[in-house]
Amino acid sequence: MLWRETESPCRAGFAVTRQVRGSVRRNRARRRLREAFRAARAAAPAQAAVVVLGKRGALDTPLPELTEQLRGALAAIPERRARP
Repeated sequence: MLWRETESPCRAGFAVTRQVRGSVRRNRARRRLREAFRAARAAAPAQAAVVVLGKRGALDTPLPELTEQLRGALAAIPERRARP
């Protein structure tokens, strides 16, 4: 996962590596990541841009476990720092 602070509300983008062979499988992995993000969105900082990078495990991991992994990764992003 990649992230950066922004002035706008939280937004997310999804990319799946081409090591996941076949466009149908890549799109399915992307859909699963989107669904996991919807369920874990509350753990994300209020003002951040996030890019979720999907690998082969996104297809094999059960959705509840994938959601928990994503929730943990989103919770690890520090909150916006106060500027003077």
